[in-house]
Amino acid sequence: MKHTKTPANYELIPLDDKTNVRFFTSEERGSLSAPHWHDAIEIILLQEGDLRVNIDNNVYVLQKNECILIPPNRIHSALCTDFNRSIVFQIPEIFLEKFIPNVNTLEFCLKDPAAAPIMQSKVDFFKETLEKMQYLIDERPDGAMLKFNSLLFEVLFQLYHNFSTKATPSELTRRSKNFERLKPVLHYISDNYNRAIPLEEIAGIAMFEPKYFCRFFKKCMGMTFLEYQNEIRLSRIYEDIIATDKTISDILEIHGFTNYKLFRKMFKEHFNTTPTSLRNSIKNAL
Repeated sequence: MKHTKTPANYELIPLDDKTNVRFFTSEERGSLSAPHWHDAIEIILLQEGDLRVNIDNNVYVLQKNECILIPPNRIHSALCTDFNRSIVFQIPEIFLEKFIPNVNTLEFCLKDPAAAPIMQSKVDFFKETLEKMQYLIDERPDGAMLKFNSLLFEVLFQLYHNFSTKATPSELTRRSKNFERLKPVLHYISDNYNRAIPLEEIAGIAMFEPKYFCRFFKKCMGMTFLEYQNEIRLSRIYEDIIATDKTISDILEIHGFTNYKLFRKMFKEHFNTTPTSLRNSIKNAL
């Protein structure tokens, strides 16, 4: 999914002033969303293609008609290597707090697709609700926003009663503590991703010894500090390849990827193609 982010990789969600949420149909010809976070539940219902989503080091591969929920303030990334179409629904935490009691103590999860029959019927009904909302947003029939808002509160009801559990205080504390430690580190990396950042420098931002910082970062992020920095670079490079006419070498220089051999290897692993082939396929599709 394409996102609007600050330089710190915190996603700024453009909310609809009539609904106070963000709901849209996404169509993309391949994309890499580098690890980021936001203070909103994000729900994705994949309608065409496939999508690889990483949430807190757990990888989920969505196929057509599968749905996933990303809780607020969870570091996540997404990768698709070909055309995909999906419903994307983001509900800010501040909106949830108005209507769901003690929402900060709840864990939300959609058990899809491998769920027990009763739960699967609830998931199916949830997806049907999203599709009704999609029709209202995309087609705009008379009274669309009235009906959309009624379905919005239906979704909140379903989330609260069918897809939430009570989180343990210890888990909430641990997650919050790790997240607060990570935020200044991720801010710093995203602001300086296009240059070499010495390990001692980034460990100092976290106020950790370098060896402990490496263990902490990999445990929380599922990748090393350098791998994360290269993910940021690769996502920006991908966007420039498909959106600009700059040469590949110029794009790499802008984003600080100096090892061309490693770049080609990573690009091939992520997108199963070369940068030049990708650019040509996008041009031919226009």
